[in-house]
Amino acid sequence: MSQSLDGQSILVTGASGGIGAAIVERLASEGARPIIHYGRDRDGAEALLSRIGGHGFIVQADLSAPEGAFQLWQKTVDAAGRMHGVVNNAGIRTEISIEASPDDWKAAWQKEFQINFFAAADLCKEAIRHFKAHGGGRIVNMASRAGQRGYAADAMPYGASKAALVNLTKSIARSFGADGVTAVAIAPGWVRTDMAEEFIATHGKAAAVADIPIGEMASPEEVAELVAFVLRPSQASLNGATLDVNGGSYIR
Repeated sequence: MSQSLDGQSILVTGASGGIGAAIVERLASEGARPIIHYGRDRDGAEALLSRIGGHGFIVQADLSAPEGAFQLWQKTVDAAGRMHGVVNNAGIRTEISIEASPDDWKAAWQKEFQINFFAAADLCKEAIRHFKAHGGGRIVNMASRAGQRGYAADAMPYGASKAALVNLTKSIARSFGADGVTAVAIAPGWVRTDMAEEFIATHGKAAAVADIPIGEMASPEEVAELVAFVLRPSQASLNGATLDVNGGSYIR
């Protein structure tokens, strides 16, 4: 395996399982030193650190709290020092009907945006300041096909939060590229994670892949490979791009 990320310290949020864990393993295989963020699953984070030979750090933070992202960044810098990249991978998807009470409706939107967008924006703010002071760095924001084409009626907060993340990525790319800070959004469709498995268990695989021309979901490893590629120092010209990983189910 090419050590194309040798010496790079990279924070991955929501990294204890699923896509996040696959990203950490791929980054480590390419020579990076991942900082593994987790919210509640310490056992999963410790097992992941063991799988990459202990070459990294574990950092806990609650991104649903207003100050959670700022606390996470401080812990990360305290542990790792100079940072080279951030992968904003943490995210949730909840369902809320338009028939819900106003209080429940507002609470669902607030929680979804706090984790999927506000926490990512806060980390971007801190990362940009750090990167500007230390010779540059790279941000990868994990968006979604939902942010590109819209989403289901009962999950509108998810699609809206991911669309905001795509726009934030573009603004960072345009505003801070001259400072050596580049940003890319990756927008997967269905990925074979626990969320997808739950959908398949309820509705069947045929329903899950019905609008995917290649007939298969992406694997977490497939997404992780792309993240690692985007983070390579040689890929600065990807700055501002949104990369679709959806099997052709949404084509711009």
